[in-house]
Amino acid sequence: MITVNGDPMEWHKGLTVRGMLKKKNWTFPMIAVWINDKPVHPDHFDMEEIPDGSIVQAIHMVAGG
Repeated sequence: MITVNGDPMEWHKGLTVRGMLKKKNWTFPMIAVWINDKPVHPDHFDMEEIPDGSIVQAIHMVAGG
């Protein structure tokens, strides 16, 4: 089990940041992700695995004027 933005989420071995985003149906063009307070570069979303028990924060960026 992991926690994403304060909510529990089922975990499985090999779960990547991209996989977590897909499970959540989050398709925002700009999103910032931290795993256990460590930022994850967007170029690493496909390969960065989320360890079991992790606390994940994901925030989509909004631009405006």
